[in-house]
Amino acid sequence: MKLFQGIRTPCIGVCSTGIGDSVCRGCKRFDHEVIQWNAYSHQQKFAIDTRLASLLSSVVAWRLAVFDTDRLERQLQLQQIHYEKSRDAYCWLFELLRAGASQIDDPQDYGFSKLAMFENHSLNDIRRDIDAEYYALSIAHYERYIVANRKRANCISVET
Repeated sequence: MKLFQGIRTPCIGVCSTGIGDSVCRGCKRFDHEVIQWNAYSHQQKFAIDTRLASLLSSVVAWRLAVFDTDRLERQLQLQQIHYEKSRDAYCWLFELLRAGASQIDDPQDYGFSKLAMFENHSLNDIRRDIDAEYYALSIAHYERYIVANRKRANCISVET
């Protein structure tokens, strides 16, 4: 019998929704998702977590390649870095970079490599670029699906 496993909050303790951001600069959730998280069902939390993981994974994969997930996972465990086992290795890699990109001398030792066009970039710069693009994609998603739907709903209610 498999026990129900809850979805942990994506919060990383750097919330910017309290200062008026519609998308949190820390966890990249939308303001209403941050506020309502504890009231959400497992399915709602899963949908949010899936969206965040998908965006992050794609942004990381545009810059870095994971070639040995076992090695990456061993390093995360050795360094005692929290990672969500249910997410893919590119999300794990971002957790590693967030915890200590400047301490990684040879990415090969951690089971990943830089893609050719990022060979001359430091891992700190790559981590900052990933975070900035992840945030930009989260804002674009918010504007496309939340703001646009609110505008459509307002137009429909005004017409009726």
